[in-house]
Amino acid sequence: MGKASADHTEFVVVGKITKAHGILGEVKIYSYSGEPENFLHYKTIYLEGMGSKGMHPLTIKRCRVQSNVVLAKLKGIDSRTEAERLVGSEILIDGADLAPLGADEFYWHDLVGKDVRTDDERIIGKVSNIFNNGAHDILTVYDGQREYLIPMRDEFVVSIDDEIRVSLPPGLLDINES
Repeated sequence: MGKASADHTEFVVVGKITKAHGILGEVKIYSYSGEPENFLHYKTIYLEGMGSKGMHPLTIKRCRVQSNVVLAKLKGIDSRTEAERLVGSEILIDGADLAPLGADEFYWHDLVGKDVRTDDERIIGKVSNIFNNGAHDILTVYDGQREYLIPMRDEFVVSIDDEIRVSLPPGLLDINES
């Protein structure tokens, strides 16, 4: 999840509208967190990328989770044609609306920009992105010249504080070099 800001409010990207659903204006949403049920708690979302600049607030009238996607009915979107216009829009929420974290949990956007240091004190670079490959999260770490992909697995990530400490098997960083 990334961050955006407007007027002193921190907005967090939480998903994307992927397609229209049905004829009454519902939309399918892909949740970036991997926990689509989080959308059940959001009241107001903001859309970005609707063909004009800025964010557009919309109220969620109702939503439900189906498999790994969210089906949502948004106030003022009452036809399939209107819903299709929203496809591709990024969904943001006010950062204050994020669910509280449990122990050893973090939001992706909080990790971007952190230094990544190995157990032998080598700074690999800064986290530039995080994505999920279907099996686990992957840190994208950039050192100014190269990009490294580091699996966020318990056996590799030692700690996450002001920086991310990793203990990597021999050769893992070499795989990323060309």
